[in-house]
Amino acid sequence: MTPFIAEFLGTALLILLGNGVVANVVLNKTKGNGGGWIVITTGWALAVFTGVVIAGPVSGAHLNPAVTIGLAVAGKFAWAQVPSFLAAQMLGAMVGTTLVWLNYKAHYDNTPDTGLQRATFCTEPAIRNTALNLICEITGTFVLLFAVFYFAGAEFGDTKEPIGMGSLGAIPVAFVVWVIGLSLGGTTGYAINPARDLGPRIMHQLLPIKGKGGSDWGYAWVPVLGPVIGAALAAALYLALQP
Repeated sequence: MTPFIAEFLGTALLILLGNGVVANVVLNKTKGNGGGWIVITTGWALAVFTGVVIAGPVSGAHLNPAVTIGLAVAGKFAWAQVPSFLAAQMLGAMVGTTLVWLNYKAHYDNTPDTGLQRATFCTEPAIRNTALNLICEITGTFVLLFAVFYFAGAEFGDTKEPIGMGSLGAIPVAFVVWVIGLSLGGTTGYAINPARDLGPRIMHQLLPIKGKGGSDWGYAWVPVLGPVIGAALAAALYLALQP
């Protein structure tokens, strides 16, 4: 398995299980309908765990353009490999969310609320305030990347081979994502991953979902730019603190 395939499969599984738990909680007539925020954040944490276990040994399991870019900014990942990793992550996210739609199609058909339909694909803020929403995405991603750097700092060395969350072991990363969701996710839905939001948002636009509304493209840049800024800031601070 190549790093490209590993990132593709890992991200596809991440989104299949992550957006899958949202679909189970918010769509009508599911077994998990009304399960609440604890179920969603736990499901997303375990989705990260699953994706990292699969992709980690091959690609380092970035599964997230913000992780890839943050590692590159810190000089721990070769910039030449960044485009292929980002492409794999985007394609994986699009495939994963399409599988969620196929699995829950009958429930989409029975959920007329277009906001709930869209929530199973991409994020939106609880209170729409662009500046504050951007800060929330920056903050959540900063926490993720800063923790990643310190979990694996001793392992990074001077290598620029594929390295990232997979090098830590999956459990610590899953816990960090879980606490970000529990503590900071209530504002914007904690995308903290441009591919996780943009790939599924594109598929929401393209898929023939019964009675669907718009894909909220006016907000779409926030969960893309915010995580990238947060990752870059985490990398900069990590480097500044090194002896």
